[in-house]
Amino acid sequence: MMKQLTFTVLLSFSLVLNAQQKQISLEDIWSNNTFRTESIASLRSMNNGYDYTVIEFNEGDSEIVQYEYKGMTKKGVVLTSGDDEIPDFSTYAFSDDESKILIGTKIRPIFRRSRIGVYYVYTLNGKSLVAVDDDPIQSPAFSPNGDKVAYVKENNIYIFDIVNNSRMQITSDGEKGKIINGLSDWVYEEEFSIVRAFEWNSSGSHIAYLKFDESDVPMFSMDIYGKGLYQYPYTFKYPKAGEKNAELSLHLFDVNQNSHAKVKLPEVDYIPRIKWMNTPELLTVQTLNRHQNHLKMYQVNAVNNSVDLFFEEQDDAYVDIHDNLTFLEDDDFIWTSERDGFNHLYLYNADGTLKRQITSGDWEVTSYYGYDAKRDRIFYQSTEQGSTQRHVYSINAKGKRKTLLTPESGTNSAQFSKQFYYFINTHHSSNTPYQFTLHLARNGMQMMMLKDNKALKNRVAEFAISPKEFSTLRVGDHDLNMYMIKPLDFDPSKTYPLLMFQYSGPGSQQVGDRWNGTNDYWHQMLAQQGYIIACVDGRGTGFKGRDFKKSTYLNLVKYETEDQIAAAKLLSQRSYIDEDRTGIWGWSFGGHMSTNAILKGNDTFEVAIAVAPVTSWRFYDTIYTERFLRTPDENPEGYDNESPFNYPELLKGKYLLVHGSGDDNVHVQNSMRMIDALIQANKPFEWAIYPDRNHGIYGGNTRLHLYNKMTSFIKDNL
Repeated sequence: MMKQLTFTVLLSFSLVLNAQQKQISLEDIWSNNTFRTESIASLRSMNNGYDYTVIEFNEGDSEIVQYEYKGMTKKGVVLTSGDDEIPDFSTYAFSDDESKILIGTKIRPIFRRSRIGVYYVYTLNGKSLVAVDDDPIQSPAFSPNGDKVAYVKENNIYIFDIVNNSRMQITSDGEKGKIINGLSDWVYEEEFSIVRAFEWNSSGSHIAYLKFDESDVPMFSMDIYGKGLYQYPYTFKYPKAGEKNAELSLHLFDVNQNSHAKVKLPEVDYIPRIKWMNTPELLTVQTLNRHQNHLKMYQVNAVNNSVDLFFEEQDDAYVDIHDNLTFLEDDDFIWTSERDGFNHLYLYNADGTLKRQITSGDWEVTSYYGYDAKRDRIFYQSTEQGSTQRHVYSINAKGKRKTLLTPESGTNSAQFSKQFYYFINTHHSSNTPYQFTLHLARNGMQMMMLKDNKALKNRVAEFAISPKEFSTLRVGDHDLNMYMIKPLDFDPSKTYPLLMFQYSGPGSQQVGDRWNGTNDYWHQMLAQQGYIIACVDGRGTGFKGRDFKKSTYLNLVKYETEDQIAAAKLLSQRSYIDEDRTGIWGWSFGGHMSTNAILKGNDTFEVAIAVAPVTSWRFYDTIYTERFLRTPDENPEGYDNESPFNYPELLKGKYLLVHGSGDDNVHVQNSMRMIDALIQANKPFEWAIYPDRNHGIYGGNTRLHLYNKMTSFIKDNL
């Protein structure tokens, strides 16, 4: 009797406790910063490896402040705006010898990664400040000895001589919409993740640069509505699948001789990376064919302009481009590759021949942090403890003496000091908010906690938060990673509507053991209101090996859609899920997926939301699309069989379509074609266009409005 009474009291206490927990509101997520996560400032290690610098703001002034890693002790202020007429700045970079600082002000974005601003050089010893140029510029970079800065202005490359306070224009044919020198075009920036397309060699005697001739690339135009009486067109060159790319050429500029040389490479389609070796006259150039399945690395000799092929990488599907290339002192190099079926580290001789494979196993190297030559240690992040986990390791160049540096379960990522004395680990999991800790690099020993977001954890505990339940779901021949969020008062004898969320793009991952993002809090809000949320990473997603990731090659969205439909059917067999109330939503690639799911899975899904979706890969850019589908002429079925505006008559359920009219990435054209197809098929649906908003659809109350709309749609229809 006493046991039963005790149980009743505990149960009553638990119910009261749950009743006292708060319900999440959209204002908590998007307006009130209720779940704001504290981070640490972006820091830059100094050459000695013991100190670092950060930008801080003190009474309106910008400051570069120097700290010691050990103890995180403040050592002093390196530079303050306001002193010596130094303007407020938001970005900075030291010269290699740390005698000068390049500071940027009035920085404004162009596209996803590109920025333009006004830059100055401050010389520490002489306490002198000088403008790099009188006009806004892009991508400035110190020469190795710090006496010059190369930069791009109006599509031409310039060199600023700091000592003589003089400027030299080294290209003159740059023109908007036609010729770009030293910067990438839109599609390279978006898909190869590069902006600056010039590099100093190790002695500062030469600059290698790419020239993009985009004269024949089709022009894309979108209206900007703004606040004025008339809208105006915003135009830029955008090569859609199968269309002409910019013509590319590689050039060398001899700084001392003030002379140019065009490098005569074999005919190539793409040059995604250039990088000088430690030997000053040797430049490496990575090229790709249009199918992107054959990477070649050439060695260019700046003395005689000779070109030699010394390394190749091939794949039946495609070769991923990355920055995991380190030249050792003797120009042997470290490289990552999927050549054995999983992404691993390899060591090559300076002549391009394979020396050895460094890591191996049925897991992936997910980040490469660098090589400590003094101690012969390579540092990397991997999935060795499961595809949803991330841990940091060190290993020597012979593949021996592997050391786990971050044992905490969840997601770990490291930022190492120069000389590899220390690293700051960022750790988080589905139960633990971001924690920042200082460690010794040699063995991973934790030295101190920097920030633990304890206040956030306590704040989250005030809300009715349901834990993510991680598992796998057997779909066909594959065990797919899945998480599920159930209402906190979940009763297995009841039935609940199911909302599935996914992205599903090639190499992506949504099911990871990591802390909440904004969508997680929205999903938690829906769970509080009686929905079950599930997320399944289907075929084509990443971190489970080459074959799993590339299984969707030439049939993008086909197998991914089949997996979401199959997963929904399997989940609907569970007694607590109402098979007549199943929804799916996604953004971008995920929006394409949710659209296809409600059409091709119209007997499975009753509701779908698509935000900024691709609706035909014919509308997307060359590099991304052709990597997975080849060109439309080569693979028309791969483009059209999965294009939802080709079968709008399949729509039976409730469908919401959302797009930003200023999306330079996935153009609103995609949704307009889908809208027209549904209208012509006389299918009812809901839609919303957010004026001038880009692919992220944010700014002011935009996100709050969007999620209010999506929440109401789900409540009304699911």
